[in-house]
Amino acid sequence: MYPEALYASPNALAPRYGRFRVAERLLLTGHSHQAWPDVALEAQGRAWLDAAEYADDKWPHAFAMADRVRRGFARLLDDADGAFALGANTHELVVRWLSALPLGRRPRLVTTTGEFHSIRRQLDRLAEEGIAVVKVPALPATTLAERLAHAVDDRTAAVLVSAVLYENAHIVPNLAYVLAACRRAGAELLVDAYHALNVVPFSLRQDQLADAFVVGGGYKYCQLGEGNCFLRIPHDCALRPVITGWFAEFDAFAAGEATTPVAYGSGAARFAGATYDPTSHYRAARVFDFFEQQELTPEFLRGVSQHQVGLLARSFDALDADPRLITRDRAVTLPELGGFLALHSARAAELCRRLRDLGMLSDYRADVLRLGPAPYLSDAQLGDAMHALGRVMRELGAR
Repeated sequence: MYPEALYASPNALAPRYGRFRVAERLLLTGHSHQAWPDVALEAQGRAWLDAAEYADDKWPHAFAMADRVRRGFARLLDDADGAFALGANTHELVVRWLSALPLGRRPRLVTTTGEFHSIRRQLDRLAEEGIAVVKVPALPATTLAERLAHAVDDRTAAVLVSAVLYENAHIVPNLAYVLAACRRAGAELLVDAYHALNVVPFSLRQDQLADAFVVGGGYKYCQLGEGNCFLRIPHDCALRPVITGWFAEFDAFAAGEATTPVAYGSGAARFAGATYDPTSHYRAARVFDFFEQQELTPEFLRGVSQHQVGLLARSFDALDADPRLITRDRAVTLPELGGFLALHSARAAELCRRLRDLGMLSDYRADVLRLGPAPYLSDAQLGDAMHALGRVMRELGAR
């Protein structure tokens, strides 16, 4: 598929998202909840039918879907060596990972001021219990890796950092510097790749991050929907998480072997959970197949995203907005941005609400209005969205 086919009106992909009516709506929520292709509905039905046909014998079929999901995430990370534990959300996976760290003898965690709440809230709570949590200023993102590396010492158990900052889409380069500092100090590195996955190519091999843990999921740019998150585990991991599920000893349990001391399976099983709803994995496996069939690779999608975010940025600049109402950071170049455009306004919440009233869906975080395109939107739709923003800006400026 040529990218120009996605810029045209109608967008060449839009018919495959008929249930979400992407051609009829201005869904600038691509950084949060992208539409699901219609094949996802067929897959959810298959999960129900397998349960009806096989009852409790459905699990081999469900596990096959889980393996397909693991392969999909591994492909997006360009990862041939790691294992992937799956979970309903990143928080449960991060908690399992935190429980494996030697916080008793290394009671120090290094992170940034720009982490999503799954990490931010949990670390804040750990700080209340006496763990030293060092928060390095997230901006400027271009030098964040170096500043994080400098903060690592021999009391540090781990560093937690995003590959792309969730609030403003700034890409954090040079994470290999952080990993090198962690290796020297005997600490671990956890990279939150949620806002990079499938919109900013993220290669563990090329970025020299083979020894890093990576957390992420498919709710956003992968179009997998809820319940599809992962923790990528380096191949030589020997950590023993305190918080883990009985699936982590599934092999020993099935063989009737004793589990004292508490046993752990190999690879992804080390961080496994317990009984779960496999419907999300049926959906995700089918959507991963859909992306491969349509040749929607991370590199291709990056090109589409850069075109779309660039179009939004230029269109916003053409509105000549009153900087007292709304601005964008022009010092950050397009290649330094992930999959959405961040606009700064003290009235971001009101702007978001008024845009919704006009049929344009977006979202905001504090004083940041976030506009997230997606590959099924045409350039004409993006233009209509910016016209809506211009109308709202004029209305607010008149008050």
